[in-house]
Amino acid sequence: MLDRTTFLRPIAHRGLHDAARGIIENTAPAFEAAIAKGYGIECDLQPAADGTPLVFHDLELGRLTTGSGLITGLQPGCAAKLPFRGTDLTGILSFADLLALIGGRVPLLAEIKSEWNEPNPAFMVKISNLATAYAGPLALMSFDPAVMATIRRLAPGVPRGIVTGSYRYPDGTPWYPDQLSDARRDALANLKESGPADPYFYAYDVRALPSPVAQRIRDDLRLPLFTWTVRTEAQRETARLHADAQIFEGYEA
Repeated sequence: MLDRTTFLRPIAHRGLHDAARGIIENTAPAFEAAIAKGYGIECDLQPAADGTPLVFHDLELGRLTTGSGLITGLQPGCAAKLPFRGTDLTGILSFADLLALIGGRVPLLAEIKSEWNEPNPAFMVKISNLATAYAGPLALMSFDPAVMATIRRLAPGVPRGIVTGSYRYPDGTPWYPDQLSDARRDALANLKESGPADPYFYAYDVRALPSPVAQRIRDDLRLPLFTWTVRTEAQRETARLHADAQIFEGYEA
């Protein structure tokens, strides 16, 4: 299970980043800044061309780095040399690099990104092997229950969770319009695909709280509920009332 005493604290979303000060999300300076404050860390994992897990949110390289194209086409050696925009920082961290940097000092929630197709076998195996060998507090999560069902099989001893919400933005626009049908979004929003993953926790969109589904997670399933991404005072109060811990950015918790 998830150790509530260890994990239920403010979690810095992609590290304690601040682009205005040259501290870029999902980079070593952002993670070191979070560690210095005693926050937990949330990060994202994307596969390199050979399945090596890289610490990066976007599928496209161009928003944050001087590269172009998809991160899934990048070799790990090239990722390690790729400059970030607007800073002297060079190199996308690998998951192995990040685990070595944290060294068990704070808890880590690592989100495995998915394009809603068959999970990349090499990516899954490499994440599972690294997570299983890591001695510090670590949990894996994904929006995609199929990813977490694979993690359950490959790394049964590593706490795992599902990232979820209403599957619609506040204006009603659906999430993943090109990948998911309305019926599938409804199933995911109502946890109907979570069973094979047997999650130990959920991370819920703060914009959809309070929610009967989120209440069921806490009251009926009795599982820890994180909420993301908390950015405003109003959202902080929502998190306090309706979740067990916040995944935050843009301020210090």
